[in-house]
Amino acid sequence: MFRQAGAGRSGGRCATYLRRIAAIDDAGPRLDAVIVTNSDAPAHARAAAALPLGGRTVLVKDNIETREWPTTAGSLALAGNRTGRDAPLIARLRGAGGVVLGKTNLSEWANIRSPRATSGWSATGGLVKNPHATDRNSCGSSSGSGAAVAAGLAWGAIGTETDGSITCPASVNGIVGFKPTLGLVSRTHVVPISHSQDTAGPMTRSVADAALLLTAIAGSDPADPATMEADARKADFTDGLADASLAGVGVGVLRPAVGNNPAVAALFDAALADLARAGARIVEIDWSPPEELGRDEFATLLFELREDLGIYLAGSPAAIPARSLADVIAFNRAHGAEELRWFGQETFEQAEVATDRAGYERARANALRLAGPEGIDRLLSAHGVQVLVAPTSGPAWATDLVNGDNYDGSIGAGSLAAVAGYPHLSVPMGAVERLPVGLSIIGARWSDAAVLRAGAAYERARTAVLAEPGFRPWQAD
Repeated sequence: MFRQAGAGRSGGRCATYLRRIAAIDDAGPRLDAVIVTNSDAPAHARAAAALPLGGRTVLVKDNIETREWPTTAGSLALAGNRTGRDAPLIARLRGAGGVVLGKTNLSEWANIRSPRATSGWSATGGLVKNPHATDRNSCGSSSGSGAAVAAGLAWGAIGTETDGSITCPASVNGIVGFKPTLGLVSRTHVVPISHSQDTAGPMTRSVADAALLLTAIAGSDPADPATMEADARKADFTDGLADASLAGVGVGVLRPAVGNNPAVAALFDAALADLARAGARIVEIDWSPPEELGRDEFATLLFELREDLGIYLAGSPAAIPARSLADVIAFNRAHGAEELRWFGQETFEQAEVATDRAGYERARANALRLAGPEGIDRLLSAHGVQVLVAPTSGPAWATDLVNGDNYDGSIGAGSLAAVAGYPHLSVPMGAVERLPVGLSIIGARWSDAAVLRAGAAYERARTAVLAEPGFRPWQAD
């Protein structure tokens, strides 16, 4: 069953969140995680107190349409994209008694514009700062959602992911992030990259809260064919979490995905020891994805970006200057001082000329095969395990607008779940020098409930002390 917030308390909590946003996001350390807030949220929370979510406050990534504000995807080209409509997932959220507290900053265009980008930067919102170390990155593209939840600016947030954009910000900000099975949550009225990989998902401070938020937003949408099975597959994802057990659960350790950082490896081995003490059966797996998986994923994203973004822009009811990817490229060139100062739009330009449909279809089929049937599915079956685990990412890197991200690509296995469209949960497993690192738990298609149960059981078994945000630049002890 849904849990409810105490009736009569929701409005007060909303007001407290708004004051906290003003104090540490708009002022103080200036996290720049939240770009707009709803001053009527306390009244909305009081009115929703009897509904399942009980007026809980949720911040929404600014590539998801809400009726109150423009949906910009971080770009000045969409500054006027006020559609006056809620995405179906937002309508479900409100119907369950969730309150949209505001919208969060993000990596512009969900981090698909350039390989030299700095995660967390957008022309409309500036640069998101990590509350654990304000000179460190919050990862992307759901950077604002991750930083806001870590900083206590709302009960929860909604992010979106194509590949890593929920789980990486969750990891480096020390919160829970869940990328559900593709098709469990509607993508209608969400600014897209790829219909093969895009999905929205919850970002919260606990697995139970993520499950509660997912229960509210999941469901079929006639306008999104991928969600045809969602109503049959959705459940109350909080069921069974309180007493979930790891006893006898097979946990496959993707050892090569631990990467090259010894401190991350030590933290991960401590998490494996916690899992084993809780009764999990640990199975080491020496497997790495073939290089062609990344090649064909990228080819898929290029082709779908041009088509899917063009469909979204052409269909917006707002008066916007861009109705195609080509229009966005031209807009950025015309507004280069604001849009292109820190990095370019090389990936956009590649996507604009990626018109080989036959080649795209081959690439998508091969990537899906390698990630799903011959990747996650085969690993689970061959090793007799129910979930796969790895570190989600390394600790947050120092933000550098001049040189772009310094992301440690040796760590993590999230691309497997992203390409396959399978569930992927990141749960905090401790910190390296007070910088959080997450544990990834990946399962088979539609095993969302089982993955969440495994995450909740790990939370209870975890012995690591979690870092608390310091709201200042990182420094050694």
